[in-house]
Amino acid sequence: MRTVAVDQGSFRLNDQPYYVRAVLNQGYRAETHLAARGSADLRAEVEMIKQMGFNSVRIHQKAEDPRWLHWADRLGLMVWGESASAYGYSPTAVTAFVTEWMDLVRRDRSHPCIAVWVPLNESWGVQDIALDPAQQSYARALADLTRALDPSRPVVSNEGWEHVASDILGLHDYTDDADELRERYATRQAVTDLVLSGRTPHGRRPLLGESQARAFLAGETPLMITEFGGVSLSAEGAAEHDWGYSNAGSGKEYAELLRGLFDALRASEEVTGSCYTQYIDTGQETNGLLCKDGTPKSPADSIREIVTGEAGPAWVATTATGWSD
Repeated sequence: MRTVAVDQGSFRLNDQPYYVRAVLNQGYRAETHLAARGSADLRAEVEMIKQMGFNSVRIHQKAEDPRWLHWADRLGLMVWGESASAYGYSPTAVTAFVTEWMDLVRRDRSHPCIAVWVPLNESWGVQDIALDPAQQSYARALADLTRALDPSRPVVSNEGWEHVASDILGLHDYTDDADELRERYATRQAVTDLVLSGRTPHGRRPLLGESQARAFLAGETPLMITEFGGVSLSAEGAAEHDWGYSNAGSGKEYAELLRGLFDALRASEEVTGSCYTQYIDTGQETNGLLCKDGTPKSPADSIREIVTGEAGPAWVATTATGWSD
């Protein structure tokens, strides 16, 4: 038993303010792609995410295996439920996605690990949402439909970019300058002046419509940086197509860069959670905390200290439900 909610500008777990420490996970495995070899491997992924200090995960651009959600239920890891996005906007795409999304919500809503629903991400499938009233209506309708099917969880109408009806204001910011990140999100005034009054670092207006803007400015909508980091660790023999939003040339530089970014967001008065990109190297995206074979690029306990800001013993796997930090 647990409850999740948004209230007075904070995310709440069991009616208590709860700082979200999430990691993006595309659920990609080098040997089996979007599938898995078995339940034991799925459990190991959940355990590793918790061992590295995260209390949440964004399953990105896929509907994850229900066995994975089972282990998140058992071990106490919150999950943001998402789905693959359409490439373009059309009546056909709308019909297909609404049908699939309703099936997904009905399939997974009984999992206590599911904490937030994300029907759209970065305006994929609604590329002209900033100017097109039809696409704005579609995003708003998806959010309302999700609430109708499951009123017990917050909904993000368009993760990271132009929001029209979101319970959480998620922003994507891949700057690798920790000082810049710290300044941008230090206070509500800084967020208003440096982000909301103009355009976000990716060039998009984060808030569309008076009601969405009014809710945030009134302190009702929590702010989270729901994608950041994306640091690639360059290694000898790296392929030319290996890619990250920024690069570190050594293990020491990699750890220092991670620490700076996490510390900057944790210092903010306004940021109530974050989501690091990403859990494991995925194809040419070599910006995972783990190599594609599952080896951490820094010791898991060191990553945990960076993620949580606290030194302490490693998380120990347990079969008991563990809805805590």
